[in-house]
Amino acid sequence: MFRRVYLDNSATTPIDKEVFEAMLPFLNEKFGNASSIHFFGQEARAAVDRARHQVAETVNARPNEIVFTSGGTEANNLAIRGLVEANDKYGKHIITSEIEHSAVKEVCADLEKRGYEVTYLPVYEDGIVKLEDIKNAIREDTILISIMTANNEIGTIQPVEEIGKLVRDLRETSKKIWFHTDAVQAVGKIKVDVEEIGCDLLSISGHKIYAPKGVGALYVRRGVRLHKQNIGGHQERERRGGTENVPFIAAFGKACEIAKNKLSKNAENLQILRDKFESEVGEKIAHLVFNGNREKRLPHISNLSFRFIEGEGLLINLDMNGIAVSTGSACSSGSLEPSPVIRALGRNDELARGAIRFSFGNENSAEDVEYLLEVLPKAVENLRKLSPSFQNFKQ
Repeated sequence: MFRRVYLDNSATTPIDKEVFEAMLPFLNEKFGNASSIHFFGQEARAAVDRARHQVAETVNARPNEIVFTSGGTEANNLAIRGLVEANDKYGKHIITSEIEHSAVKEVCADLEKRGYEVTYLPVYEDGIVKLEDIKNAIREDTILISIMTANNEIGTIQPVEEIGKLVRDLRETSKKIWFHTDAVQAVGKIKVDVEEIGCDLLSISGHKIYAPKGVGALYVRRGVRLHKQNIGGHQERERRGGTENVPFIAAFGKACEIAKNKLSKNAENLQILRDKFESEVGEKIAHLVFNGNREKRLPHISNLSFRFIEGEGLLINLDMNGIAVSTGSACSSGSLEPSPVIRALGRNDELARGAIRFSFGNENSAEDVEYLLEVLPKAVENLRKLSPSFQNFKQ
């Protein structure tokens, strides 16, 4: 009998038991609308306010700088569209990177159809944007820089503090320019402090930190103007219309509180598991390529390319043995194209198609890693026996 091992925590995480318990009362007896002024409504409002403080404390923001959304995708849309639409008189040029999540890249692509210009910066073999490239890309009409805090496929941590300082220095010369960072993968894994980063906008998602799917937040620095995208209500200080999802917001707040309090311990445990896997997998399997910088990365992600096989085939083989992994971003699942993130590292199609992401979570154990190291070499060996390119290579 095989065991079930979930190693796709960058795609989503299970709901934490304490988080689930925090959510439950607002699904039944505490059902009020947070915009109502009677007791039931104020009971819900108190839960939303408490969660807003919990989220704010996690990223060192003020509570009134937190806007609740339906998740990371909406937060990115509100940040990018909202900022450029409210401030387009200052310019229509955006700078981002080639390895952003589709929730950023597709928004930028859509804005290009509306007359905006976008510069997509390279990341080179280590998967990290160079500050010098950002400086060289800035133009007189540049209005927004959007660079993720850490990548969702390879885990590389970007120089966001340096970017924040660059933007602040430019503003001191009276240039109108803002900085957004997608921190969906980073929050709960590494310290994320909006003051240290110096960003104007920062996106967070609940289901990456053991809260339910369907809730997230956007940090909006005080004084930053946004054109709201959800029209139809006065909620979230006029920045996002719509009745608040009180149960999920309460759960999200609790998840942020737990993530903040256990950050160091959880990060250490995740890194121990990941490093144990990486220290042994190279001894058991030949023709491996590690993707991205192995030092400046999140503690829970390991991305490997297995030569001579298709990542999809390996994913299915592992799944048949009870192990869940990913070939890239969950939002790109079903695409037949090689991962654009792996290609951005300069990898060829073979390595891009053979890439697998192993993302460890708080519920994983050393026994899970042992089982993975038992199953993975056999799966790779079996697939390579069927690979014409591997047979040709051996001859």
